[in-house]
Amino acid sequence: MTRIVAIDWSGARTGAERRIRLAEARRSHAGAVELLRVEGDRDRDRVVDHLLDLSRAEPDLVAGFDFAFGFPTWFLEARACRTGPDGWALAEREGESWLAECPDPFWGRPGRPRPDLPAHLRDTEREVAAVGGISPKSVFQVGGAGSVGTGSIRGMPYLRRLRDAGWRIWPFDDPEPGVPLAVEIWPRVLTGPVRKSRRADRAAWVDATAVDVFGTHVPDRLRDAVLESEDAFDAAASAIGMVRGGLDRAAPAPVVDPVRRREGAIWIPPP
Repeated sequence: MTRIVAIDWSGARTGAERRIRLAEARRSHAGAVELLRVEGDRDRDRVVDHLLDLSRAEPDLVAGFDFAFGFPTWFLEARACRTGPDGWALAEREGESWLAECPDPFWGRPGRPRPDLPAHLRDTEREVAAVGGISPKSVFQVGGAGSVGTGSIRGMPYLRRLRDAGWRIWPFDDPEPGVPLAVEIWPRVLTGPVRKSRRADRAAWVDATAVDVFGTHVPDRLRDAVLESEDAFDAAASAIGMVRGGLDRAAPAPVVDPVRRREGAIWIPPP
């Protein structure tokens, strides 16, 4: 069965290892979902090094990352990027200057209000249903509550690194059996409308939703690690949700929509 790992990413300039969490889950022979580990203390380089080590030992692996894998089409076209991976190369070349200077279309830093743009969101973000009144954010927002832009801009170069090492990046590449695969996830889809900022609510999700409804086992030895922070909770719940959604049994279907092949897409588990 495919190995499932979820990474709660961080775009912090320094100290990312204090925020990044990696979790792994599997399906038992009886069909229940079991959380295997929740780990921190790896920065962006080290967590990707770890994934590469895992894939060399066991190529049948799917990793979920919670940052945007691409930009809206209009932004790519304005910068002569024919493909989504061209956008990753652009982010690698110019991303740090974007984050330092926050030029249009980027916003969210002091004195940089939300501009009027052709589109703030990709198609995939516009079409994902809100969860508990919360919707995906724009990759152009690099500051303020809930911003994902910094993590995405600092994450895209690692997609290039994985791809260069033989990984497939969905939906830009069609999945292949036995080849490691990276997918974009939005943890809210996988956790449901839990108030993640409250430890008591995270504990209620583990104790009630995870165990009673879905037959998921969170071992006592991992309980404190899961409840330690929102980051740890998101990683653990995402790994569990990826297994529940069947990624351990079947890769996501290839995408034919040319917009999503260019902008990227959030993996959504089947109903």
